Amino acid sequence: MKKLSSALVVTAILIFIAFFSLNIKLAVAQTSSSITNVNHTVEILYNGYILVNDTIEFAGPSPNNFLIGFPYKYGSHILKCVAYDSNNVFPVKLNVPLENRIGFYGVEVNLTQGPPQVLTVAFLLSNDLFTVSQSGYTLDFPAYPAFTGSVGNCSVAIVLPEGASNVMVTKDDGIINASTYSRELSAFTYSPANATFSYTGDKLQLFDVKELKREVKIGGLGQIEGLDSYYISSKSPDNISYVEVVLPPNASNPIAEDQFGRKMPDLEVVDVKKNSYKVTFSLALESYESTRFSVKYSLPNQVYINTQEGANSFNASSLLLKDVNYYVETASISFTLPEGARILTSENILIGSCCYISRSVFQEAVTIDKQGVTYLESVLPSENVLQIKYEFNPLWLSFRPTLIMWALAVFGLAVFVVWQKSKAAVRVAAPLPAAAVRLRPEDIKSFINAYEEKRKIVSDLESLETRVRRGKIPRRRYKVQRKTLETRLNSLSKNLAEYKERMRAAGGLYADLMRQLEVAETEINEVEASSRSIEARHSRGELSLEAYRKLMADYQHRKERAETTINGILLRLREETR
Repeated sequence: MKKLSSALVVTAILIFIAFFSLNIKLAVAQTSSSITNVNHTVEILYNGYILVNDTIEFAGPSPNNFLIGFPYKYGSHILKCVAYDSNNVFPVKLNVPLENRIGFYGVEVNLTQGPPQVLTVAFLLSNDLFTVSQSGYTLDFPAYPAFTGSVGNCSVAIVLPEGASNVMVTKDDGIINASTYSRELSAFTYSPANATFSYTGDKLQLFDVKELKREVKIGGLGQIEGLDSYYISSKSPDNISYVEVVLPPNASNPIAEDQFGRKMPDLEVVDVKKNSYKVTFSLALESYESTRFSVKYSLPNQVYINTQEGANSFNASSLLLKDVNYYVETASISFTLPEGARILTSENILIGSCCYISRSVFQEAVTIDKQGVTYLESVLPSENVLQIKYEFNPLWLSFRPTLIMWALAVFGLAVFVVWQKSKAAVRVAAPLPAAAVRLRPEDIKSFINAYEEKRKIVSDLESLETRVRRGKIPRRRYKVQRKTLETRLNSLSKNLAEYKERMRAAGGLYADLMRQLEVAETEINEVEASSRSIEARHSRGELSLEAYRKLMADYQHRKERAETTINGILLRLREETR
């Protein structure tokens, strides 16, 4: 009996020692990877998007896999997430469980390539979290990040545009009239917040940059010309009369043009250091409408081109949209070399699957396509370095003049031969065909005016639908306005049908233009029907978000091509009336 009691006592002591040792190890492990301080910065970009930057300091070595999260309501608004330190960019996995806690949108950062002492995790959120009303501006944002353990201190700073005032932040632990605050964080902190403020400055505009194409062309004499083409869509309840754009470093002589190639008012310098300019629209961009414009400029060759041992090196790193203070959904950057130039180091410039080289008969070009661009790329460890090495023979400068001279000589010889034959031939007058219908310039002008008014009414109907969905106008007012617009649209459609028949009867150029116009209109109708079908399938959950966005982007490109064709037809008809 005594032996049994002794054995039980020894066993209990051993279990207690093992349990105590395990607790010590767990405590040491938790302490070794604890977070001592977090700097949580919330910044509003120029076009209303929100950049949330969390700089995390670890006590001891950081864990191999690190979890950070927000309240789940912000998950659908996250457009981009990047984790990095001073040396590395770390892989991230989005929408993971935060240790099986519901209500959180988690992000897992893989730190196995080199656990840092200080880690920065940056999130880009949609500008749908930013609203404007008569009472002021409201920003919906996560007041604190969520971690699986406690944090000794979390310092929060809300970076508002210059000119903001009367800031009031409402969060789970109270209301403050300041844009900075701090507190200790417990594990799994759940804290959505709202910040309201007044604003009178000009550093904030609510719009989406749907597309930005930067085209850089290098001439044979070393001259460099750039062209930035923008496609923007307003999300502001008020009209937008101007926007700010950032041009490449050392760009000069900027000229802005609208989507029809007409010169816009001269650009105004906003910040010389950042090389930002204010582009003023000839006609203000209406609320929830879209427009296109472009900016041409020149670049100094002595800054971007170096010549060594017969080869040229074009340094394009600073042209990769690193300094834009707004979010760009789709960006494309192309570099066209001089005619006759040949790329020497193509393998060194392929910095990703979105970068490729295109070759024509006499020219080569490098194109980079990228989704989701902000100035966040400029703070990452240097990985977006682009240098294009190519060789170019100056004799190519005389290629086109020589080709033109040969063409003129051949043309002159052909004219001389035909003229000699025509002298010996008997001229026989041929009767001129009579036109079936004589088309007056007034008819063409009436058609153009009616068609443009029809496009304006269609645009007003779309804007009206958007405003009623957002609750901007009452339903009764919506029905009255819609009926008025539809009545006018039906009347215009009948008139346009008559004008089209007259132009078809006139034959020749006018009949061909009407055929092209019908093809373009059919394309637009098909795209709109397909878009509605895709939206319905996406709302029912039959399509993923990625497939939905890709299909909608394809339909948008098809619609833009058809609208460009219609604009060209109307422009050709205007020229016929001059």
